[in-house]
Amino acid sequence: MDFSVKKLASDAGVFFTRAVQFTEEKLGQAEKTELDAHFENLLSRADSTKNWTEKILRQTEVLLQPNPSARIEEFLYEKLDRKIPSRITNGELLGQYMIDAASEFGPGTPYGSTLIKVGEAQRRLGAADRDFIQSSMINFLTPLRNFLEGDWKTISRERRLLENRRLDLDASKTRLKKAKAAEAKAALWSEEVTKAEQELRVAQTEFDRQAEVTRLLLEGISSTHTNHLRCLHEFVEAQATYYAQCYQYTMDLQKLLGSSNGEMFSGAFVGNATTQVPSSGVSPSAATIPVVPAAAGPCNPSTSSLTFTEVSPPSSGTRKARVLYDYDAADSCELELLADELITVYSLPGMDSDWLMGEKGNKKGKVPVTYLELLN
Repeated sequence: MDFSVKKLASDAGVFFTRAVQFTEEKLGQAEKTELDAHFENLLSRADSTKNWTEKILRQTEVLLQPNPSARIEEFLYEKLDRKIPSRITNGELLGQYMIDAASEFGPGTPYGSTLIKVGEAQRRLGAADRDFIQSSMINFLTPLRNFLEGDWKTISRERRLLENRRLDLDASKTRLKKAKAAEAKAALWSEEVTKAEQELRVAQTEFDRQAEVTRLLLEGISSTHTNHLRCLHEFVEAQATYYAQCYQYTMDLQKLLGSSNGEMFSGAFVGNATTQVPSSGVSPSAATIPVVPAAAGPCNPSTSSLTFTEVSPPSSGTRKARVLYDYDAADSCELELLADELITVYSLPGMDSDWLMGEKGNKKGKVPVTYLELLN
């Protein structure tokens, strides 16, 4: 107990002495041992690395998980050293809702079948999102967090120890200076000078040793930058893969819906047309029934023998359009497009507003409006 009290009193005395020394330095009343310019640059670079790593880490977490409550939950699980529960993504949840709705509306109906197709695509997008998050967490966020919680804590601890050694060194220099000033007045102070010189040598040795340890740690920041650079490349690679998957899934879905539009809507139009056949004994094959184009376009081979060569553009209403993106025709009713080429477009009665008739050379076919820039 006595030893603990003495140690506590000694530590309190050292702390008080260092506090006084630090205060006098700030007020310009005491000398301060300055570090060389290279060492100061290492300290500045280390501080910048720590500050920007924290900001990048926090913002990447927000990017990967926008929900703050979910982030707090994951943080608590991590601090409690417990496995973070697998969480369904918003895309997967939306896809499941669409599929469930389709089963209630009827998967055989146009709306129900489309809900299933879109729902499956959303589930794939959600799965890709989850894979991207997991990859980024492992390959990017974890190394950044390990630096802040590991290497940086070690650097901070050694820097504090170096600062204490510097304060002890400067305090020893001050005591030696005072002892030499007193020695000039009284020979009795020679013993105090010797003692102060010995304390100064010890303090200088400890300071130099600690400065070398801290310097080596600070120079290790270069390897930290190299490691973070590699992690950054992996993050960008994962992000590129994720967006490429999203683009592919949505393009596949768009083509799937584009090719099925004619089948979806043509039945309804043909049904309406057949109900207009008069029941006056005229056979349906001889009746004059106006053929209404399907909403997705004028081509509907299953219900009409009408071909594109028989479809004449209106006398007015044709426009020039520039193609924005390549488009692969899903069937013979559509026109294949190449980016930046110019085509003539026009609309026919009954066409879906998302589609236009397009012509280039002697080829005709329906084209999606979203792939065009109308010029006049």
